[in-house]
Amino acid sequence: MRFKFNVKSLVLILIDIACIVLSYLVATFIRADDLMKQIEYIEQAPGEVYGLVLSLPAIAIPIIYVVVFLCFDMYTTLLRHITVEDCFSFTAANVIAAGITIVYNYLLFPMLGNFEGSKIERIPTGVVLMAAVFIFVLSVAVRAVPRIASGMRSGYLNKHSREPMRRVMIYGAGESGFALLREMQRPESKSTVVAFYDDDDEKTGSKINGIRIFGDKSGMENTVKALAIDDIVIAAPSASTAQLQAMINKCKTTGCKVKRLPSIYDMVMDSDTKATHVKDVDIADILGREETQIDVDSISGYIKGSVVLVTGAGGSIGSELCRQIIRYKPGKLILLDIYENNVYDLENELRRNENNKDVPMLTYIASVRDYKRMTDVFDVEKPDIVFHAAAHKHVPLMEFNPGEAIKNNVLGTYNSARVSSEHDVKAFVLISTDKAVNPTNIMGATKRIAEIIIQSFSKVSKTRFVAVRFGNVLGSNGSVVPLFKHQIENMGPVTVTHPDITRFFMTIPEAARLVVQAGAMAEGGEIFILDMGEPVKIDSLARDLIRLSGYVPDVDIEIKYTGLRPGEKLYEELLREEEGVSASAREGIFIAQPFIMEWSDVEKMLEEFTACINADHDTVAACIKKYVPTYKPDVDPAQKDKSEK
Repeated sequence: MRFKFNVKSLVLILIDIACIVLSYLVATFIRADDLMKQIEYIEQAPGEVYGLVLSLPAIAIPIIYVVVFLCFDMYTTLLRHITVEDCFSFTAANVIAAGITIVYNYLLFPMLGNFEGSKIERIPTGVVLMAAVFIFVLSVAVRAVPRIASGMRSGYLNKHSREPMRRVMIYGAGESGFALLREMQRPESKSTVVAFYDDDDEKTGSKINGIRIFGDKSGMENTVKALAIDDIVIAAPSASTAQLQAMINKCKTTGCKVKRLPSIYDMVMDSDTKATHVKDVDIADILGREETQIDVDSISGYIKGSVVLVTGAGGSIGSELCRQIIRYKPGKLILLDIYENNVYDLENELRRNENNKDVPMLTYIASVRDYKRMTDVFDVEKPDIVFHAAAHKHVPLMEFNPGEAIKNNVLGTYNSARVSSEHDVKAFVLISTDKAVNPTNIMGATKRIAEIIIQSFSKVSKTRFVAVRFGNVLGSNGSVVPLFKHQIENMGPVTVTHPDITRFFMTIPEAARLVVQAGAMAEGGEIFILDMGEPVKIDSLARDLIRLSGYVPDVDIEIKYTGLRPGEKLYEELLREEEGVSASAREGIFIAQPFIMEWSDVEKMLEEFTACINADHDTVAACIKKYVPTYKPDVDPAQKDKSEK
C-alpha cells in the first residue's frame, strides 16, 4: 500500500463513504419488508440498542471498504489515466470488500442479538449483495468521470481548435499501438488518431477504442488517400530490421510523414526513452541492414577492472565507445579530448547514470599532438588499454588544411602509440576508415599512414597494436544524414555530390562494439574489418528521407547535384588488393594481413612529415605519395570505370 494523504485522496474517500451509505440505503429501501421490520423494532428498542444499530452498520462497513480500497491503491491512481488493468483492480477490491462485509455481518450480528436482550437481526444477505453491486458501479463511475471529461474536453478542443489537427494513422494494432493511442488522445496533443493499420488480416475490420483497423485488403495508399492521413507512426518496437524496412517501404510512397516508436534496444540502452516517445524514422531504419551481432559480452572481461583511456572521447565514435566501455565496469575510465564542450557533456551524461556510480572517471583536456602532455597523463593514470579515436576526419577540410591532418592523424597517432608503448599499455586500438584504402584525399592517406605506424609499432613493442577499419557511421558529426535532415527541414535543396556516389554505412553502437571486440582479439599488427554488406547509393538515401518526411523529391524539395568535392571518391573500398583478408573467429569480422614497415623507415617518414606540416597541398601530397603508393590525388574518381570496383 503506497498511500499518501492529500486533499484529492481525502475528498475521494469521503465520496466513497457517501456512495457506500447511499448504496445501503437504496438496497434497504428496495427490500421494503426488511426495512419496515427494522423500523418497527427500533421504535420499540432501548436507546442504547438504537445507537448500536446506527453505529456498527453505518461506520464499520464503510471502514471495511475504505481499508480494502487503500490496499488496492484506489486512492493513488491518476483518475485521468485509468486503464483496463485499473478496472480489474477495482473489481477485485470490491469483491474482497463485499466478502469481508458478509463475514462481518454473519459473525457480529448474532452477538448483537444477545446484547441486553436485543433482537436485532443481521443485515439480509440480499441487501449486502445488492449494495455491493451499487458500490462497485458508483466507485468505478466516480473514478471514470475525470477520464471521460478529459476525453470530451480533448474532443471538443480538437474539433474547435483554430490550429488544424494532423490526422494520424498508427501502423501496428498491438499493445504498443494502443498505448500510443492513449498518449495521443491527451488534450495537449496536436494530432488525432483516425485509423489503425496492421498486416494481420485477422485484425482488419476490428476496432480499438472505436477506431477502425485497416489492412492489406484495403491497401496502404488507398487508406491514406481515403482518410486524408497526414502522418503515419509505426508502432512495432519488437520488429526485426527486415520487418521494419518492409513497413517503411509500404509507407514511403504514401506522401505522409513517417515516424516510429523506439525499438526495444533503444529503450534498454537509454532509460530516458519512453515506450510512447515518437521519433523520426532514421537512416538505419531505411537501410534495413541487420547489424552484425558482435559477442562483446563473452570477450569484454579484459576491460573489467582495467584503466581505460579514450582519446577523442567527445567525438561521435569516442563518446559511444565510452558508453559501451563503462558498461563493463573498468577500474577507471579516462576521457581525453582537446575540445572541452563535448567531453564535458559526455562526462555529465555518464555520471547521471546510476549504473556508473561505482566507476571512477576523470577528464583530461589535452591534445594528442603534445607528446609532453600525453606523457604526463600516462605517468599519472597508467592506462592498461588505449582506444585512439582522436582524428581529423572531414575530407574537404583536410584538402585545404593538409598540414593539420599531418599534425593530428599522423603525428598525433605516433605520439599516442609511442607513449602507450613506453608505459607498457596492454592494448592500443586505432580507429581507422575505409578512406584509407587506395586514398584519393589527404584525410584518407593520413589515416593509412596512421595504420602503418601502429602496425610497425607492433613489431618493436610489447603493446598489442591493432586498427579497426569501417565505413561511414550513421549520425556521426559531419556525416551526410544530419545535413540532409537539416536541408529537408528548410525545404531544400538537398545536395548530393553525384547521382552514382555510394558509401558503406554502419551505426555508431555497432562501430563502438567492433572497436571493443578488436581490443580483445588483437595479437598485434592486424587491421580488423567489419562485413558492412552492400554499399548504399546516396541519391536513393536522400530521396527516401524526403519521402518519409512527407514530401515528394524534385516536386516539394529539389535534389541538387553539386559535383564531387576535392579528394572525394565515387566508390569506397575496405581492402587494398595486396592486403589479403582472412576470416576471424567472430562471424562478420575479417582481418587484413599486417603490412610492416621497417622501423628505420618509419623514423625517416616521420621526420619528413614533421618538416612539411606547414607546406602547401602539393608538397604534403608529394610526401605522402612516397609512403602510400596507392594514394592517387590526381585521378578523378568520377571517371573511374565502375566495373573496376
